[in-house]
Amino acid sequence: MKHSTHIANPDVILIGSGVMSANLGALLKRLEPKLSIQVYEVTDELAQESSHGWNNAGTGHAGICELSYTPKREADGSVNVAKAIGIFEQFEQSKQFWSHAVTSGMIRGPRDFINPVAHLSFVHGAEQVDFLRARHAAMAAHPFFREMAFTTDRAAIAGWAPLLVEGRGDVPIAATKMDAGTDVNFGSVSRKLLEWLAQQEGCGIATSHRVVDLRKTNSGWDVSIKDLATGQARENHASFVFVGAGGGSLHLLQKSGIAESKGLGGFPIGGQWLVCENPEIVRRHQAKVYGQALETAPTMAVPHLDTRVLDGKKTLLFGPFAAWTTKFLHRQGRWTDLPASIKPDNLATLLKIGAANLGLVRYLIQQGTQSMSDRMEVLHIFYPAAQVSDWKLIDAGIRVQAIKKTDGEAGIVHYGTEVITNSDRTISALLGASPGASVSVNIMLEVIKLCFPHLLSDPAGAARMKAMIPGYDIDYKLPQNEAQFRSVQRRANDLLELG
Repeated sequence: MKHSTHIANPDVILIGSGVMSANLGALLKRLEPKLSIQVYEVTDELAQESSHGWNNAGTGHAGICELSYTPKREADGSVNVAKAIGIFEQFEQSKQFWSHAVTSGMIRGPRDFINPVAHLSFVHGAEQVDFLRARHAAMAAHPFFREMAFTTDRAAIAGWAPLLVEGRGDVPIAATKMDAGTDVNFGSVSRKLLEWLAQQEGCGIATSHRVVDLRKTNSGWDVSIKDLATGQARENHASFVFVGAGGGSLHLLQKSGIAESKGLGGFPIGGQWLVCENPEIVRRHQAKVYGQALETAPTMAVPHLDTRVLDGKKTLLFGPFAAWTTKFLHRQGRWTDLPASIKPDNLATLLKIGAANLGLVRYLIQQGTQSMSDRMEVLHIFYPAAQVSDWKLIDAGIRVQAIKKTDGEAGIVHYGTEVITNSDRTISALLGASPGASVSVNIMLEVIKLCFPHLLSDPAGAARMKAMIPGYDIDYKLPQNEAQFRSVQRRANDLLELG
């Protein structure tokens, strides 16, 4: 749905209509109903870039199956699962808020955006089997993952996901499984939250509007906007600006001129999926199955064979495959995005990254020149009996890997999400990658704590936040809080119809 409502001089301007802006706008308006909020979106519909259903894997990232969050064994043979535990807790906060949105009447139809899908990790070869066994031992020791099952038995794996076993040789294999996983349409939940926001007093959304400049003032930010449909230029002002523009965030951060943006760079990586719509094959695979990352590949390129539920229809998705691009956005990007992002303050960092990541460059070249048979060869690692006639290649979204300099060293932010906030806390911007969308509520909660602390220090505001996210001030990772966590989790799952 297109929108063209403009609020003059709102308290908050949100740039971008993806899952981050949607959650932040909804949280703020529920926390303080008097706030006025304006959303600007460059596309003609809401949530059409990285949050769109086909532009991401749709995994409700909870640390269950993603081996990239527990990448290697320690010297004693154990696996550190602390990051997976943290991501699980953060995704539960997303479920808590979305379930509140359902029960409070903000949104309807949870099955439109979240569905139960088992999460599996799958490995092959003796060394990887030993790794997965050690990972399972560490995971299952925590209450979050107590129900996780592990097996090396082919018949058991065939019962979980038969496509993994069909046509496979006698190489050792192993898998873990939790039925508590989910498939999420982040575009759908974003649109639902924003449509609710658009109906609230003092809130407006304008699609087909590109923010072209940001200028700091004593009272916040002057924002220049271009109406792409008419060419008309607009000016607005807000006390606080959130830049949730996906790949477009870097350019806007650079325009803001804040000290925190200096030295930041970005490296765009396009994505592609193999998709199967053959109903017989789709019916036989009801899981998200993640494997080990390929060497030199970015975290977002960990291969996985997924059940997807989009617009009520189930399909299978495999990938992702990387693609070379210089665009920062899938639909509204320009080929000049990467060159235009190179500035004197980040040039040295970018050159250092390029020299230190030749393997990544070779990987992208290799990915971009693959044939369909090359991609099917990768798919056969998961599904040996796959037939090329059942699969088609589609383009997915673009991810901009954040590049920053820390302690004199340059590094690519392969996972996690960077929130850049200036010193007077009047602007925040989002950079980074997986598991961002899944843990978006937690990330936006941190923005609120940092930039709107008065809303939580007020007893009424704290009570409203507690109603939205019961665990926002409780460390559910601690064993003594397990009973309370289970109670909150059951309620959220019931309201979201997750069973």
